[in-house]
Amino acid sequence: MSITTKDVEHVAKLARLQVSEADMEPLTEQLNAILKYAEKLNELDTDGVEPTSHPMPLSNVMREDDVRPSWPIESVLKNAPDEEEGQFKVPAVLE
Repeated sequence: MSITTKDVEHVAKLARLQVSEADMEPLTEQLNAILKYAEKLNELDTDGVEPTSHPMPLSNVMREDDVRPSWPIESVLKNAPDEEEGQFKVPAVLE
């Protein structure tokens, strides 16, 4: 597969990028070099390799959600800059 300068112009337009005429030819060569390198993956023998969505096995790293008693409200609000009726008081965000 080979990319032309017309392809680069089209992709740049889709990505809303402004590519100067001076940068067009080097960019085309660089993208072709990247594709040529990626084509090497076709040389790999993948027979018997099961498709996966991740290269490593996934496991849930979250802890169990155990019910525990909460901190006393007085301790929680002790360092609050302002509180009202047992809740943090913050500046209004809506007028």
